[in-house]
This record gives sequence, C-alpha cells and structure tokens, in this order.
Amino acid sequence: MYTLVVCEKPDAARRIAQALGRSVETRPAGISVFDVTSRSDHYKVCTALGHLYGLADATKNRSVYPVLDLEWAPVSENPRAARAIKVIADLAKNASGFVHACDYDQEGEVIGHSILQYACNNKYGQAKRAKFSTLTDDEIKESFANLIEPNAGLAEAGRSRHLLDFIYGVNLSRALAKSFKTTNRYRNLSIGRVQGPTLAFAADRELEIRMHVPDPYWTISGRFSKDDQQFDARYEKPKIETLAEARSVVSACTGKEGIVSDVSSKKVVLRPPTPFNIGDLQREAYRLFKVSPGYTLSIAEKLYLRALISYPRTSSQKLPPSIGYSKIISGTSRISGYGSLASMLLSRGRLVPNEGRMTDPAHPAIYPTGIAPRQKLGGLEFKIYDLIVKRFLATFGDAAASQHTEVSIDIQGQIFKAEGRAPLYEGWMVFYKPYVRLEHNELPALQQGDHVENLGIEMEEKFTQPPFHYNQASLLAKMEQEQIGTKATRADIIATLFKRNYIAAKRGGIEVTDLGFAVIDSMRAFVPAIVSTDLTRSMEEQLERVEEGSADSALVIEQAVDRLVESLSEFMEKEADIGARIGDAATADAAQATTLGQCPVCKKGELRMIRSRTTKKRFVGCSNYAAGGCRASAPLPQKGAIKISGKPCPECGWPVVGVMFARRAKQWKICINMQCPLKKK
Repeated sequence: MYTLVVCEKPDAARRIAQALGRSVETRPAGISVFDVTSRSDHYKVCTALGHLYGLADATKNRSVYPVLDLEWAPVSENPRAARAIKVIADLAKNASGFVHACDYDQEGEVIGHSILQYACNNKYGQAKRAKFSTLTDDEIKESFANLIEPNAGLAEAGRSRHLLDFIYGVNLSRALAKSFKTTNRYRNLSIGRVQGPTLAFAADRELEIRMHVPDPYWTISGRFSKDDQQFDARYEKPKIETLAEARSVVSACTGKEGIVSDVSSKKVVLRPPTPFNIGDLQREAYRLFKVSPGYTLSIAEKLYLRALISYPRTSSQKLPPSIGYSKIISGTSRISGYGSLASMLLSRGRLVPNEGRMTDPAHPAIYPTGIAPRQKLGGLEFKIYDLIVKRFLATFGDAAASQHTEVSIDIQGQIFKAEGRAPLYEGWMVFYKPYVRLEHNELPALQQGDHVENLGIEMEEKFTQPPFHYNQASLLAKMEQEQIGTKATRADIIATLFKRNYIAAKRGGIEVTDLGFAVIDSMRAFVPAIVSTDLTRSMEEQLERVEEGSADSALVIEQAVDRLVESLSEFMEKEADIGARIGDAATADAAQATTLGQCPVCKKGELRMIRSRTTKKRFVGCSNYAAGGCRASAPLPQKGAIKISGKPCPECGWPVVGVMFARRAKQWKICINMQCPLKKK
C-alpha cells in the first residue's frame, strides 16, 4: 500500500521524492513516477506536467457564441496530458491515501483538485494537503509531517476564475473574430475581462501623449565659485512662463556678485527596502536589466524549482521569523560572493527585517533558501538570483543616512538655490550594491553672508513634456494599482497584447498600434462594459470573497454571465460596424508589418516578409520578382517577433529589423543582408 502524491511539475516531484526518502524513478508511458520508501512510509510521487484539465466548449463548435455550456476536460493540445492522466489514474486505483502537493496558490490548487477529482475518482475531499514555500529538504519533510486539509475555498475561487476568464475570453474573442469576418478577412483577435482594461490603460496614455500640446517655458541657472570650488544653482522659480521675464532676470543678475542669504542643513534617513513580492521583483528587474515581467517570473520559477529561492508567486512583503533568518543567512555566508555580507549581519545578533504592508495568506515574501546552487547559473538567472539574495540581506540592514544642504544665493533680490548631498552612513546600501547608491553632490563650505563669485547666468528654453509611455513594468504596476488580474497572470496579459499586435515595443516604452486603438475604440463605442475597470475589479473582489468563503461561487458566476450576455447582445447588433472599424486598421497594420522598404537591388520593388507555403519558413523577397525578375532575398530569424525599423543599414542600404522574443524586453537590431560588410567586420 502506498500514498499517491500529486505534484505540479516534474522538477518539483523529483525534489519532493528525494526529500521524503530513498526514491527510484520509473517512466511508464514516458511519464516520471518516483517510488519512495522511508522508515515508515511508502509514496508514489507523480507529476501533473502543469494543467492536465481545462475548460472546453461542450458544443465543440468554434463559430458559435455565446458559449455558456462548459465542461472540464483533458487538455487536448498537450499530447502528453492523456498519457499522464492514464498513469495517475492507474496509480490511484491501488493507493491507500492521497497528498495534494502542487503549488499552494489558486492555480496549483485547481491543478491538484482536477487530478484528484477526475483522474483519481473524486479523491480531493479525502486527500491531505502539503503546504510549503520552498523546495528544501527540511521544509518538505516538515510539511509532510504536518499535512493539512485541502483548501476548498482556494480551489473554488480558482475554478471560478477559470470559468469567468473562459466565458468572457472565449465569447468576446469569438464575437470580435466574427465581426472581423464580416469584412471577408481573418485575423486572430482576442479580448477579455482583464485584457480589455489593460489595453485601455495603454491606449489612454498613448492618446494623452499624442494630444499633448507643448508649451514653452524657460529655466535659469547660475555657475558660482567660492574658494576656487565651483558649483551650480538654479533660479528659485523652476518655470518662467515668458521670455521677457526670463531675460529680465538674466539681465539683472549678469556680472553681479552673489551673497549667501540662507543655509539650511538636515539629516535624511533612508529606511531599508522591503523584501520582494513578485510585482516588486518584476519591476526592479525591468529597471535594472530591462527584463520583461513574464521572463522574470519564468526565471524566478526555475530558481524555486532548484530550491534556491522561496515560492515567487506571492503578494507578501513580509518575512515571518518561522523561516529562520539566522539559518538562511548562515547558509548564504557559505555561498561564494556573499560571505562577508552575511557575516556582517550575523555578527550583529538580533535580526529584524524591514517589512512592507502587503500580505499573502499562502506564502511569505520571496527569500533565498541559503542553499548553494549545484550548477552554475546562466547570465540572467544569476542576475535575478543575486538581486533576490542582496535584497533579502538589505532588509536586515541599518537605515542609511545622508546630509542634505540647501543654500540660497541673493543676486540683486533674485534668489538662486544650490543643493548638496553628502553620504553619512551607507547602512543597508552596503548589502544592496551595485543596485543602489547614495547621491553625492558636494558644495563648498558656505555660511550666511558669504560672498560668492558669479561665473555666469544662463537661461534655457524648454517645452512641457507629455507623460511617459508605459513600459512593461509600469503597465504591470498600473494593473496592480487598479486591482485587475492576479500576480500570476498580469505578465501573461501584457505578453498577449504584444502577441496580438495591439501594442508594440518602442524606445522609451510601449506604443499602441492602430489595430489596438481600433479594438478599444470599437469596444468603447458599442460595448463599453467590456473595457470597464470597475467591472473587472468588482469580479476580482467577488472572487476574493469566494476564496474566503463569504460569497457563493455559483451566484458570482451567474451575475457575471448576465452582464456578459447583455454586452454580447449589443455586440451582435453592431457586428458589421465593429468589423469595419477593426478591418481598416488590421489591413493597414498588415501592410505596414510586411513591407520593409524599397529593394536595394532593383530599386523598383519593395522588400516584403514572406512565408514559404512548403517549408513554412519566413524570409524576405522582392515584390518585383514576378514582373521584373528581381531575385533579391534574405533570410529571417525563424523565432521571435520581427519589428520594422524603417531604417536602412548605413553600410549596405538593406533594411534593418528588430527581433524581439516574447520573454525578453530587449530588441535585437540586425541588418538582413547576409553579405553586409558590417557582419564581416
């Protein structure tokens, strides 16, 4: 007799098996199963390979909407899913007990619930739950020694979320696609209850930027000297609205000596940072390394599966003492590169982290386990790991301090202000280098009444600037602020907007495409509820109450469906109008997306992206091939999104394109000409 342990991923199953006892791996039907024996227990540890079950349209007809008759069924697009389900079902027949050991969050609870209910014949209610935040041997053993009851509220909330996302996403996307078909064209379009408001955020910001009318203003600055030490000061009025006033100030101050009218100084204390939750980590990784939120999450999950960090999909900014601060820091001290930093903390005695206000009922903030990597980490893996380790250590550091000095200089009644910054104590910043530093701007020793030499007064014309474009990190932060999506899905929503070509990466942030604007404008004109932040936020709040047990999931779904059906009826009435709006934008978008520029060989045709009908590979060819016989062609990378730069190579004149991979924020610029002299250099 054995206990069947259901895990979410193969790596997690392997680590759990190793922690529980002596394990032997077998691979029935190519699916890993670990037979584990210890002194008193016998386990068979299996893996779910992620989602084995998902929601499906019971009608099996993709052209029909609204679709409200849904069923949980094996994931058809994953050929291994059927084999895994059969292996688990066979193991379940002879099992004397069951342990749900998937990730302890909504997604993990739903994965385990589906397997225990459908593959194991209604065993979710009889199963026990293993709850852990790291995959270290000690924590796994502790969780199995103290198994708890499955979290039915978490499972119900997760299943309800899947239902709402499917019902809204499938029906709205089918409605959108059908409206587009009225133009006798096809394109893969989608919209959803979170996707819609997120696109609306980006579109509203883009409109604000485009509608911005720059107004001129002037700034004035001065260069001064005291005891042969030069320094800069700015005019007390940061913006001067008229040229006449600016000229008047410059004229009054030019060549006149300055007198120090006031000196004020204060000590500024900078508290240590709070530990990372997943949103904080994604934003910091984007700020420092320009890594997209989705890729950051992917790397963090790999580090978790290697038992190097705690579970990353958490909202918490708190580190409970139960994780064992001293033990983790002691382990970290034995990892190359962190010894001296960890020893500094251990020598202080009492360890108290600086925590944030955000909590998570399932997991603490992200922290390193103190276990050394068994194999060398890749470039970005090491950067994310190093960032997490140093952030964790920094939370235990002392507050940093700097001296801020402000000096007022009077020139004929006109006041200029100079600011100085002098570090006093690095504190926690020692642990967080090179990701932070204290600002240093030294001023000469000045006292009230001192005379300073005026080296020059300058004015500069400037213009008011529009708000910044969203980037992936700031758009994710906006989703958090508006409380739409979840910590696990927000990055994927942004990735989908890129995939649908509703938004595109540009220098300085995200730009909404014509297609993206057409979709948003159509939704707002005909079915505004679909892009309503209030509607999506309301659903999120109701799902939270389902998890807490204070709301009935059936009623929540019923109310959501009623609102959806109402929106879809409006959609159907305006189907042709919506299709026409989107169709025009999609046509222009497709033409722009496939044309790279004039052919540098024949000078008559255009270079276009083409996909071979036989090999399915993409390449560049000249449009003058059939009429003029131009043989100009070039290969393209077969993976990644191709972004048209519109710029020719300065060396050979062929087009330069950007290549962007979904998980990376960085865009690689390449000349498509394989014979380009720059490549030979």
